[in-house]
Amino acid sequence: MDTDPRFRALLPAPSAEVDLAALYAYPADPVRPWVRCNMVSSADGGAWGASGRTAELSSPADRRVMGVLRGLCDVVLAGAATARIEGYRPVRPREVWSQLREGRPATPSVAVVTRTLDVHPDLLAAAPEDAPTLLFTTASAPEERVRAAEDAGAEVVVAGDGASVDPAAVVRGLAERGLYRVLCEGGPHLLAEFTAAGLVDELCLTTSPHLLGPAASRIVAGDAPSHRADLRLEHLLESEGALFARYTRA
Repeated sequence: MDTDPRFRALLPAPSAEVDLAALYAYPADPVRPWVRCNMVSSADGGAWGASGRTAELSSPADRRVMGVLRGLCDVVLAGAATARIEGYRPVRPREVWSQLREGRPATPSVAVVTRTLDVHPDLLAAAPEDAPTLLFTTASAPEERVRAAEDAGAEVVVAGDGASVDPAAVVRGLAERGLYRVLCEGGPHLLAEFTAAGLVDELCLTTSPHLLGPAASRIVAGDAPSHRADLRLEHLLESEGALFARYTRA
């Protein structure tokens, strides 16, 4: 079992007293979806280790922050490849801070961006009724998989007519369902598409004290157009040698 990690604030003011829930709180009563992306990187910029998963970069402190972020959000959003590689299933109550969810379902919904609807069956059938899995796909998604997903209890949302899912349509679809506090957990391709579309309000970045070498991918990757987004550093925490930065769009 993970030990209870200790955090210290480095910026904006040094402090040994850290209230994670307060530091990572979403804007009060948002009137539109607030898209927060949570990513982890090695010290030399790698997004995952030799296994292709982020577990090699994680730590008890990183998992504690993730539990707070999931406790605060309405929906966990991920790309299909990340959902498969990282073994996504419906969020379990022990993976969130329950006291942060008063008046809401015990766990956030999981939303997956997928053209083929190739997701683990448990992500469809095991989701609770008050937090169903959402699959954002295109009009060309395989009809048999659409029917199977809906029969299993998931909600399939068409969010693109072409070969790819439209990030703006995903955000609109979440808003229509009252899911305003969005936690995007990647991967790099999905993050690139959302940043290129100007839809990322916040980036929470864990910098892990490891070197992975030149073969590792960056936290943004893929074919999205080159773009620039200026960020403002809101806070910087440290725990167990890892740094936890929270940026908002400038």
